Amino acid sequence: MVTGAPSPSSSETAVVRADITSRGEVERLVDAFYARVRADGVLAPIFDDVAHVDWNQHLPKMYDFWTTVLFGQAAYSGNPLAVHRELAGRVPLGEPEFERWLEVFRATVDTLFSGPGADHVKVRAARIAAVMQHHISRDQAMRR
Repeated sequence: MVTGAPSPSSSETAVVRADITSRGEVERLVDAFYARVRADGVLAPIFDDVAHVDWNQHLPKMYDFWTTVLFGQAAYSGNPLAVHRELAGRVPLGEPEFERWLEVFRATVDTLFSGPGADHVKVRAARIAAVMQHHISRDQAMRR
């Protein structure tokens, strides 16, 4: 019996994923994330049917937003809380929707990236979602 090269260990066959260190990686993340959002049974109707998102305008804003969040570059100007508050007046935006958004976001990050930047973007996304959810639920409670 002839033996060949040893089979690779699981660590040798693992996919090496880069970290998020540049705007190019932010754009890759945003594009992949919103492709998943548009295919998601919970999120797609919110973005496409209720918000009627113009993806050609939205994606560059999200590149700027996440570049600002991650790298402190003043690329984004806007008020995402106001946009989400207005949207919450037309469609339920509560814990289930925010949890689904985070689940899809984290899965996208984990599929594409690994490292401190990837960990940081997931933490920041969770904080942003929590703040938005808090303000929207408070608004809804005040209207009751």
